[in-house]
Amino acid sequence: MKSVGFVTRYPPTHCGIAEYSKFLISALRSLNPKMRVTVFTTNESREEKYVDEIGAEVIPCFSRFEKDYSGLIDAVNENRVEVLHVQHEYGIFGSGNEILKALKELKEEKIVKATVVTTHTVDHPYTARPEVFEFQKSLSMADAIVVHSDLQEFELITQGLDVAKLHQIPHGTLINPYLGYTKQFLARSLGLKEEFCGLVLAIPGFMRKDKGIDILLQALDYMDDLKFTIVLAGEPRDEFIREMVEEFKSRTVLIERYLSSDEILRVVALADAIVLPYKDRKGAYAVSGILHLSMGGLKPIIGSRSPRLVELCQFAPLMTIPPNNAEELAKRVRWLKNNYEFTVSYMSELYAYAARTQWISVAHEHYRLYEELTGRRERFDAGF
Repeated sequence: MKSVGFVTRYPPTHCGIAEYSKFLISALRSLNPKMRVTVFTTNESREEKYVDEIGAEVIPCFSRFEKDYSGLIDAVNENRVEVLHVQHEYGIFGSGNEILKALKELKEEKIVKATVVTTHTVDHPYTARPEVFEFQKSLSMADAIVVHSDLQEFELITQGLDVAKLHQIPHGTLINPYLGYTKQFLARSLGLKEEFCGLVLAIPGFMRKDKGIDILLQALDYMDDLKFTIVLAGEPRDEFIREMVEEFKSRTVLIERYLSSDEILRVVALADAIVLPYKDRKGAYAVSGILHLSMGGLKPIIGSRSPRLVELCQFAPLMTIPPNNAEELAKRVRWLKNNYEFTVSYMSELYAYAARTQWISVAHEHYRLYEELTGRRERFDAGF
């Protein structure tokens, strides 16, 4: 493989898909430093092209919710790549199939050899936004479709997608580089001065309704007798949650700003356990990037039984609770506090999964797919 292009949001834009793309590209460049990587991104943060610190050429050339991808087509034509890989999320590309039509045109004009789409969210018929099926029904326009979970794969198969084009590659995981650092050092590095009392519970990432922050705060009423510290860390994206957090400010440690992936890693390393009481949108299957950043911390994780946390349900079901249930969450926190060492041991299967899904392994699976699509490797060959 000489070159690959990504169509995605990209840092410094504040977005989980942007962070995902940078992790993947960094790992791909570690596998093959000679491979040229070009990022075709939105013009939200910058308008001029540049080369970033990991050696990727970044070219802003389209808008969020774009309807006309002629700018992207021109940019790819001027900066040709063998494989063009779209990191798709409805919050970036909208519900239409315009981006798929652009990929088809690039392939038919022989500007690229192969096209790939990673569907970070897959909706099923109970979705509250049926308009997305225009996109999902058109996915076969691409040469390959990547999904992150069994739920996503089976849903697309049920919807009639060509099975031969489907490839399940897990979300990548970074083993936390800050695990050996003291709480005091990590707190200072995050600008915190608070003294932590008892068990430190953290909920990192954007503060939105679907993150279940309100459920965690309601659970405090059932835990008055316990010594613990709750760290809420992330950029507020919802006024209701912002007001609720302010109300509970005296009972929490608050980092109220956008956190880079590196800062989230420090929050995870600082915590004794991560709490993810998510409330998923009806009819949508995705995989949580925050879950994978938390898994890499090798700490206990308590989460809701929701599609975004399907891997937690698979590998550590005892640590899951029903969504929207503050009382059950409080009971699980109490159990964790009384059985911490046992819980760490119980989580070993999830930690093993974290090791298997490190970014370098995930990048290798992508690289192998790119080679198959460009004819450099036979699918299911002896070197698999």
